[in-house]
Parts: sequence; structure tokens; C-alpha cells
Amino acid sequence: MAATGAFGRDGESAEPPRATGSGKTVPVERTTLTRTETVDGTLGFGTPATVQQPATDGRETGGGSGSTRGDGSGGGSGNQDAGIVTWLPEEGATLSRGDTVYSVDEQKVPLLYGTKPFYRTLRTGTEGDDVRTLERNLAELGYDGFTVDDEFTGGTAEAVRDWQDDMHRAQTGEVAPGDAVVARGARRVAEQRTSPGALAGGEALTWTGTDRIVEVELEAGLESLVRKGTRATVRLPDGGTAQAEVTDIGTPSSPQKGSGDGQDSGGGGGEEGDTREATLPVELKVDSQQKLGRYQAASVDVVLKARTRENVLAVPVNALLAQPGGGYAVEARGADGRSRRVPVQLGMFADGKVEVSGKGVKEGLDVGVPR
Repeated sequence: MAATGAFGRDGESAEPPRATGSGKTVPVERTTLTRTETVDGTLGFGTPATVQQPATDGRETGGGSGSTRGDGSGGGSGNQDAGIVTWLPEEGATLSRGDTVYSVDEQKVPLLYGTKPFYRTLRTGTEGDDVRTLERNLAELGYDGFTVDDEFTGGTAEAVRDWQDDMHRAQTGEVAPGDAVVARGARRVAEQRTSPGALAGGEALTWTGTDRIVEVELEAGLESLVRKGTRATVRLPDGGTAQAEVTDIGTPSSPQKGSGDGQDSGGGGGEEGDTREATLPVELKVDSQQKLGRYQAASVDVVLKARTRENVLAVPVNALLAQPGGGYAVEARGADGRSRRVPVQLGMFADGKVEVSGKGVKEGLDVGVPR
């Protein structure tokens, strides 16, 4: 007789299987069992970062220190030298090295690749990692006459003048903090935060990376399933799948509890003792963007490997029989068609199969299962 029953997700039986009768056989197989955990994820371009225009636009105004914008708390007064925003990229646009991030007074502010924003004016004689960042970008944009290193030389200054000339900017041979925006790579514009005609010096736009990623708020207790490099399968709304890899694990959030005093400042009579579980933010990079099809944003399922058992003997779960005195057995079929019950010990459950062991249990043994 075969058995059906409910089993917990950790592989423990919730109730004994019940005999239902068998009609066909399958062999005991040697295999690898992998138990998975499916969690909710969000497909998108990630959390946008804000591009902040500097308080001054970096232009030479002839006034030196008299050209500052002020702290902006006056609501616009005293900002005559801040400049006017004259151009912004469209939302959804992709910006690469050298592309214009925004323009102030028709002066282009380009995107350069790097890990640290320019924080000082770079000129002949300046040394440091920021000089190397500038020179590496100039070289990638096709300018030459200098060595990519930590020193700003006369050759660097000449290349900067050529670059400025191509952008129709004043050819100063120097680069001020507001002359370029530095980011790690190409960016996708998420939202415009200002508009042409507005005073410069505030938020220009928000942007993200250009590749779609998956973000998961992992429930407390499942942290052990992920680490950097952990592989996962992403299930899309249309039934398609894509492979992904954990690339970033954030800081766990703290549990949030309701007031529990029956008072609701909003007058809505919130639930007493309402609690939000702590979660762990996890980011996954998708191997192939093509696998994601046309989805720009969607709710997805993320399948994580919870546990793996290699080189084990396994049978379908419905091959289990409940023993009258407790425990389980399988119905073994001999070559002569006669059957006998073989007691088994259970191991891990996964994908409709269960690990079995015991005297007489071997690979290739035919066991009965329902049709």
C-alpha cells in the first residue's frame, strides 16, 4: 500500500502517511536532493541615487569668493551667480562616459567614471587619486599627451583644454568639482528633480545602474541561506526563469512594534501589538538581462537553495507506507512480481522525493507507487 500525507518544509512529517494502494513501480535512485526556499522579490533597477548640483557651477565668474551661492536657506535670494539649469536628460535615458548629465547656463556637465567625486580644483602640480581618475577618463575619451598616473602635468592640462573645447566650455586647463559628475559606470535616469529655467544648486535628477536587478527583503531566520556569491533562480510573472547571484547584503532592519496601548494618533484604531518582522535586504545580479524580457519592474519569486544532500538514495514521497507500529516502509517488488515491505529511515525531503536508508534498501530496487 502506498502513502500520502503532509510534511513540514524542514523535512519533518506533519502527520503519518496513509495507505492508498499501489499500481506501478519506480526504482530507488541515487541522486542529489536540494531543498529550496521561495521568497518574494522585486525586479527593477535598484534604489535611485540623487545627483546633487554643487552650490556653485564651477564657472569662472571673475569674482572668486564673491561668486558663492550661499546656504540656500533664503529661498532664492542671493543666488544670482548660481546659474540657470538649461538642459536635463529624459527620464529613462542611459548616460555613458562623457555624456552630459545636465547643463547650467549652456555649460555641459559630463559623466566620468570613478569611485570618488571631485572635491577640489585639479590643476598643474596637483597629485592624488582624483588626478588618476581624471586622466583615466580623458584617455578613455580619446585624449592623449599625458601619462595616466597621480600627477597633473602640463600634458594633462593641454588634454583638459582640448576636452573643454570639444564641450564648448572655457579652456582653462583646470577641472573644478562642479565640472563633472563621477559615478561607477553608466547610469539610467530615473527621475528629473528640477527643470530648465530653475536655479542651479539643488537636486538635478535621480539615477540607477543600467542593469535590472532583484531586491529581496529576507525574513528573519532565513539569513543563513544567503551570502555573497549565492546562486538563485528568479521566476518571472510569465513563467520564465533567469539565474542570479547575490551581490550585496545590507544591514538587517530592526523589528517595529505597534504602541500596544490602544491609542492611534491617526484615529484609525490600529491593531494592538502590531509587529513588523526584522528583514535583511539582499540584492541579486541577473546573469542575462535578455532572460528578463521586456519587464522593467515586476514582482518575482526568488528560489534559494536551503540545503543539499549529495549521493543519497531517494524515492517519491508517495512511495512511503505508514507502519502500524510507527515509522515508514516501502513496498519492494521482486522480479517474480511478489512484494514485501522494507522498513526505511527518512532523511531530507525535496522536490517530491525523500531520502531513504535501511537494511535492504539499495539503488535500483523497485518500489510501488500509486498510478
